[in-house]
Amino acid sequence: FRPDTRQTDSYLPADPKTTHQGTYPTPPMPLIDSSNAWKALKAHKTSGIPHLKQLMEDNKRVDALNATFEGIYLDYSRNCVTEKTMELLFDLADEANVIGKFKEMAAGKKINTTEGRAVMHMALRSAPTDKFEVDGKDVVGPVHAVLKKIKAFSDKVRSGEWKGATGKAITSVVAIGIGGSYLGAEFVAEALSTGPAAKNASGRTLEFLANVDPVAVERALRKLDPETTMAIVISKTFTTAETMLNARTVRKWIVEALGEKAVPLHMIACSASPDKVKDFGINPDNMFAFWNWVGGRYSVSSAVGIMPLSLHYGFETMAEFLKGARSIDRHLLSAPPRENLPLLMGLLGVWNSSFCGHATRAIACYAQGMLKLAPHIQQVDMESNGKRVALNGEELTFPAGEVNFGEPGTNGQHSFYQLFHQGRVVPVDFVGFIKSNYPIDNTKSGETVSNHDELMSNFFAQPDALAYGKGPEELKKEGVAEELIPHKTFPGNRPSNCLLVDACTPYTVGQVLALYEHRTGVQGFVWGINSFDQFGVELGKVLGKKVRAQLAKTRGGGAKIEGFNSSTTRMLQMFTSVSNPESKL
Repeated sequence: FRPDTRQTDSYLPADPKTTHQGTYPTPPMPLIDSSNAWKALKAHKTSGIPHLKQLMEDNKRVDALNATFEGIYLDYSRNCVTEKTMELLFDLADEANVIGKFKEMAAGKKINTTEGRAVMHMALRSAPTDKFEVDGKDVVGPVHAVLKKIKAFSDKVRSGEWKGATGKAITSVVAIGIGGSYLGAEFVAEALSTGPAAKNASGRTLEFLANVDPVAVERALRKLDPETTMAIVISKTFTTAETMLNARTVRKWIVEALGEKAVPLHMIACSASPDKVKDFGINPDNMFAFWNWVGGRYSVSSAVGIMPLSLHYGFETMAEFLKGARSIDRHLLSAPPRENLPLLMGLLGVWNSSFCGHATRAIACYAQGMLKLAPHIQQVDMESNGKRVALNGEELTFPAGEVNFGEPGTNGQHSFYQLFHQGRVVPVDFVGFIKSNYPIDNTKSGETVSNHDELMSNFFAQPDALAYGKGPEELKKEGVAEELIPHKTFPGNRPSNCLLVDACTPYTVGQVLALYEHRTGVQGFVWGINSFDQFGVELGKVLGKKVRAQLAKTRGGGAKIEGFNSSTTRMLQMFTSVSNPESKL
């Protein structure tokens, strides 16, 4: 695999270490909504799209609106689109040079212009013979050197060769990180927790500690024994406030039980700061590196995810996961538009949000193991595309970005599907698997269908229910009382995608992850925004430091609370009051 390296960085300064906002100006360019392709889509939408009930009667259209890659089938016929809509969306992708921009990404161009960084999560799952470069330097070799190191270390721990301070083998792992240092790895851990891969984790425990709430510490450690536990501190800079507080808390837990000398035997790091790792008491030899071209929300394919997951499931399992992600990377860069799954899903996302006005999107996985996909994609998508300005700093003049949420399977049906059917229009991605990782079939004992068939009956029914709805005439024929007809009417015309996958395996989990990562990229490239910075998370952190300093002064010396608005001052006074600890404010 050789990404196109012909693009130039002519408008970028030479020094890759300069990362100040605004240092990397983008060439002036009009917003995408001024293009003829955008205007054609807007006119097309205004001209009127038939109701899905009518669209689904056109078998030629339905047969055209699907695509397959390896073991993944995407049916997007239940979107409010015609074949003409799709032609216009492909024109928009050409206008925005979407695939060209992905090729620039793969070629190491610093497409994260506000921070002057390349965006190279595709390199993290590269084959040894692939070619990826940043600043003219090979990154495939360093990536595979880290993977080799992860394999050697995880094999040593899993075999029992690595011993803890008391001579016992390590059987439990607690991964300490937040945001992108946690959500992706937890998604994969849960997805593989049943089925063949789970056998490799027999007798082992993997916990995640992210929230700085002390209750999260108790929940993560309550079942663990320090003698058999290894903690992984995941922080690129080793300065992330929440992560380092939790790391110091777990370090104290280990030291109190086993002594100071136990730290190097029970704590390792995923970081880019070896000096800080050493100062913490962790052997720098047990630091597993990642790079500044790895964005946190795209880092599960790096040591951030592969290290804890290899300790739990074994490196060979995670190598399959990386292969699956790589297959989608290659598919994205080479497949024709009508067969390109990430491109299709991204363009439909643009259509639903920017042209149809749907500000939310749901992920409904009919597989319990995928319960953490939606929380992970919340970050991948909302932190990436939750932007108000274009690359050149101009404020967007069209709606962009969606609120993502979801729950697995029938849980969601009994939670928020009421809104889907009769309230706001929320486009839904339905994700299901043909094979179950834990089949139960009691049909010989009187059950009508197997448990998995019962689950998947809902997977197939819900998209049609959302698309077709149920009108007053049907209700009248059923004899529904006149006064109840408005309450029992389903408008239908609610869009959805269906992703049907062979089975939930390490390979297909990698594919699904990459599919959603690249869908986000497609939308960001169309909108002309930077999907790879996240300045929106900074302001709250800055203000949090001010509150932290105030709490330290007030708790430690009784300092008066000052420098805040009256609302915050009042709440801080309530929070720090010790006159009556049991007072209800």
